[in-house]
Amino acid sequence: SSDCKIDLSFLMDGSWSIGKRRFQLQKQFLSNVAQALGIGSAGPLMGIVQYGDDPSTEFNLKTYANSKDLRNAIEKIPQKGGLSNAGKALSFVNKNFFSDANGNRGGAPNVVVVMVDGWPTDRVEEASRLARESGINIFFVTIEAAAESEKQNVIEPNFVDKAVCRTNGFYSINVPSWFSLHKVVQPLVKRVCDTDRLACSKTCLNSADIGFVIDGSSSVGTSNFRTVLQFVANISKEFEISDTDTRIGAVQYTYEQRLEFSFDKYSTKQDVLSAIKRISYWSGGTSTGAAISYASEQLFSKSKPNKRKIMILITDGRSYDDVRVPAMAVHQNGVIAYSIGVAWAAQDELEAIATDPDTEHSFFVDEFDHLYRFVNQLIQNICTEFNSQPRN
Repeated sequence: SSDCKIDLSFLMDGSWSIGKRRFQLQKQFLSNVAQALGIGSAGPLMGIVQYGDDPSTEFNLKTYANSKDLRNAIEKIPQKGGLSNAGKALSFVNKNFFSDANGNRGGAPNVVVVMVDGWPTDRVEEASRLARESGINIFFVTIEAAAESEKQNVIEPNFVDKAVCRTNGFYSINVPSWFSLHKVVQPLVKRVCDTDRLACSKTCLNSADIGFVIDGSSSVGTSNFRTVLQFVANISKEFEISDTDTRIGAVQYTYEQRLEFSFDKYSTKQDVLSAIKRISYWSGGTSTGAAISYASEQLFSKSKPNKRKIMILITDGRSYDDVRVPAMAVHQNGVIAYSIGVAWAAQDELEAIATDPDTEHSFFVDEFDHLYRFVNQLIQNICTEFNSQPRN
C-alpha cells in the first residue's frame, strides 16, 4: 500500500543445504510477503537477489510494479545451489542493487531482508557495516539454527547481532522451522513498513539540522562576505536537503543578531542555495557569545528530536563579549559546534566554541580566499563523527 513507501531487496538463500522442498517454502513466503505489502509504484517496490556461492539479481526494483506479476516471477525462480555466502551477497547488494538505474527512488528507505537457512558460510559483519553506512536497513530472517554438532562450523557465532543496526530484536526474526515461516509474514511486513523506526537509513548527509552562524562585522568587508556565503553554500550542497532529511538554517551577527532563515523555511537544495546567496551583508561589531545564545534559541530549540544538531560558526576576529559560557550551554544542549576562524580570529575563542576534540571541530585560515580548502575536511569530519556513534 502507498503508506509503506520502501525500496525492498530480499536476499534469498539458494544454497544446496536447503533442499528442494524448503526452497519452495521460501518462494511461497516471498510471494506471501509481496501480496501482504501490496507492491506498487507509489508504495513498496521489491526486488530479489538469490545467493549461493555468488549472488545474482533475479529482478530489480522496477522490474515488476504489482504483486501479481511479482508473484508469478517468484514462482519461476530456479535454485542456484552452492554455499550460503550471505556476507558476499550483502556486499553485492550494497554496491549494485540500490542504484537509480535499478529503480531506486531516493525518497524511499532502502531495506534488505536476508533469509538464512541455519547460518552463513562466510562473514557478514564487515559487509553489513558498510551497507548500513550507506543507509541500508538490514533485517535478518533466520530459519532453524545450527544443530549442536554443527556449531563448530559457524564462522561468526552471533552473526545476526553483528549484521543489524540495532540489537533490540526489531531487525531480526528467528523461525524454528521452515514450516512455520508463514506465521512471520505479517510481523515482518509491519516492521519493514514502520519507516519511523528505520533508523539505519540515516546517514551523515541526510539526518542533521545545520545552523550557520555568520560574522557580519565591519572588518569582514563586502567582497569577503560573499566569499563566506560561497563557503556556506559549498558545504550545504553536499547534504541531502528536504524537510525529512537535512535542514539548513542561518543567523548573521554583529553586535546584534538576525535570523536569516530557520530550519523549516526551505525544503529543497535549490531554495536553500538561493536563500544563502540573498543574505545581505550587515556590517557592525562582533558579539560572538550573544550570537551563539541567539542561534541556540532561534535555530536549535526548534530542531527535530531525531536530528543531529550541528552549528558551524564563521568569524574573522576576537569577540567583544564572552564566548565560553554561551558555548558551554550550547554544547550541553547537544549541539555539535564547529568553529571556523579567519585572519584575526582568536585561537582560544575558536577552541572554546568548538566541541571536543578541538582539532576535529576547529579550523583556521589566514585569509578568506582559503576557506574553500576546508569544505571537504569539514564534511569528512561530520561523517566520521556520525559513523562512529553507536547505533544501538
